[in-house]
Amino acid sequence: MAELENINPNVYMKCDDRKYTEDEENDDIVDPFDEREIFDLIRNINDPEHPLTLEELHVLEQSLIKVDDEKNSIKVLFTPTIPHCSMATLIGLSIRVKLLRALPPRFKVSVEINPGTHVSENAVNKQLADKERVAAALENSHLIAVINQCIDVPIQ
Repeated sequence: MAELENINPNVYMKCDDRKYTEDEENDDIVDPFDEREIFDLIRNINDPEHPLTLEELHVLEQSLIKVDDEKNSIKVLFTPTIPHCSMATLIGLSIRVKLLRALPPRFKVSVEINPGTHVSENAVNKQLADKERVAAALENSHLIAVINQCIDVPIQ
């Protein structure tokens, strides 16, 4: 088995589940997408190395998500647990795939490393922004199996 890069990561408390109002349960009311909704979609993605979620590791935080529903854009910044994390591209791909599968196709989704938190931030961001490279990565059966494992949310 491969050696873990971050043997003892910091683990944080998860935030409370979102409380839904009667209006939010009404399918006749159109409500815009917001940062909390996007956070809820991706917060339970599993870390590729640890049996923890990206929320528990503070890789994802609601404050690092920007949504412009009118302009159909979503930007997610994520923070790797260590500055030289070799899993950063895989984590970014997992976030991107989860959002692409869950959101209407009208959205332009951008996933980037939180500035200053990774030694290869520019290279990883360039890979995650390149549609052709992302598409090619998702055609790799081994890689898509790993991504599917990361975004698989256990039934509670």
